[in-house]
Amino acid sequence: MSMPKILVFDIETAPIEAYVWGLYDQNIALNQIKQDWTILSWAAKWYDEPASKVIYMDNSKSKNVRDDKKLVTALRDILKEADIVITQNGKKFDIKKFNARAVIHGLKSIRRFKSTDVMEESKKVFGFTSQSLEYTSNVLNTKYKKLKHNKFPGMELWTEILNGNKAAWAEMKTYCIHDVLATEEKFQKIQSWIKTQNMACYFDDAKVRCLCGSTNLIKRGPVYTDAGKFQGYECKDCGKRPHGRINLFSKEKKKCLLKDGK
Repeated sequence: MSMPKILVFDIETAPIEAYVWGLYDQNIALNQIKQDWTILSWAAKWYDEPASKVIYMDNSKSKNVRDDKKLVTALRDILKEADIVITQNGKKFDIKKFNARAVIHGLKSIRRFKSTDVMEESKKVFGFTSQSLEYTSNVLNTKYKKLKHNKFPGMELWTEILNGNKAAWAEMKTYCIHDVLATEEKFQKIQSWIKTQNMACYFDDAKVRCLCGSTNLIKRGPVYTDAGKFQGYECKDCGKRPHGRINLFSKEKKKCLLKDGK
């Protein structure tokens, strides 16, 4: 098998409309909800394909902007082809939101894909001032930085979309597509630092490969763990510093290793 199919995607949702009694510190009961949230649009891109290949779909031409079944079904058809998905905050938001709308519409589950959430993994490694895509893409990316809402700032973009404003829909399209491109570039910038999926598993050959799938490796000094000594490598493509699985210690040395009892 060749490289796994890796999908970068992002969704935009309509807000919940509710009856409230004030502006601060409100607890909204279920019977106060006037209209539940739904998916308004999504953008997706197969990893390493050109930016012109981004797939986008929204409800701008739908009679009922809150009816997202076609959107969810179309996204499901793409996600079921993916081996790995890359998202920004996708494990908590995009993936779970998609799952919720899919099961509400009676759609069957798809085969489980692996997921790399660049925001979640970034938090484990970097002490950025902010983990938002706006901040991290601004300090890391050179080509695609998160866009601001220009003509329709903040909540105004969503309210204008719900009012059928074509210019607002056009801005959301640009905004959503750019989020996907910025997320992909951010992943590429931090790939060597974070835990990622082992893409080498998708190749049937017996070549030594980096976790990114590349064979462009050079040997580095040994890597020591609590379990032993392993051959170290450096990937000349993604920059990762993986190590082998064969313990280079002799049988005698392995027998002498102790474990911390705490």
